[in-house]
Amino acid sequence: MTTIAEGRTFPTATLAAARDRLLRICVHLPVVNGEPGPLHARILVVADVLARTLEAEGRQLARVCALPEPSPERILALEAFVAALGVQPPASFTGNGEALDALGGPADVHVFGDGRCDAEQGVRVEVGSVDGAGAHPPPPAGDEDLLTLRLALLGHPYHRRATLTPQDVVDAGRTLAHWRAQVAHWACSPSKPVPHEFSRAAADVLTTSLDTPAVLDLLRRAEACDDMSEGAKFETFAFLDRMLGLELVREVGRTPLPETR
Repeated sequence: MTTIAEGRTFPTATLAAARDRLLRICVHLPVVNGEPGPLHARILVVADVLARTLEAEGRQLARVCALPEPSPERILALEAFVAALGVQPPASFTGNGEALDALGGPADVHVFGDGRCDAEQGVRVEVGSVDGAGAHPPPPAGDEDLLTLRLALLGHPYHRRATLTPQDVVDAGRTLAHWRAQVAHWACSPSKPVPHEFSRAAADVLTTSLDTPAVLDLLRRAEACDDMSEGAKFETFAFLDRMLGLELVREVGRTPLPETR
């Protein structure tokens, strides 16, 4: 059962555990003027990790993205942005007034930022702002740039303000490339189960507080663990990436193996 900090004062709310219907999630996005920005990215990533966590618990979800003044051009821009961020696409993008109809009923969970949600029912998950020069990378040349931004954002508790410097984004890109190369190398070893301590710890931190920085720490611990086989490291990274959405197995089968000394 997943619990999450709700609203500005962060009381803990428990998401409904009933399995007899879809859990309805509405992702509220600010107005898109031109290209979507860092706050859009953070709202989408937080909602995506929440959805992945709930699905790992066996929940079935209905998700829509609601925004003011939707237009075909804005929706096309958001669809490309969602794909580049590694976010599972919602059922639809809709105007704020049409979200209830698109979901088939009132939302159980609202994910939003910058105080832009006036829903009276459901759990309200407010995402912190994003500041700093690193929050505005140059227009992406491909998916890689926004997955780097995704990793940088996941390093901050979702409900707190995140300040990103250009160096933070550069470091995230290096970490992403390094982990993918390591995963590709470990994939050549015999598979071993994910150690229980890692799977249990990941479930605990995600279902009690959606603590993505703690999951990233688990990845670092697994990589540095001398007692863990390479096959277990591969399975651990692949398992945790189901929730993080960083495409850590992307280079499997196509990256040269690291030299051994």
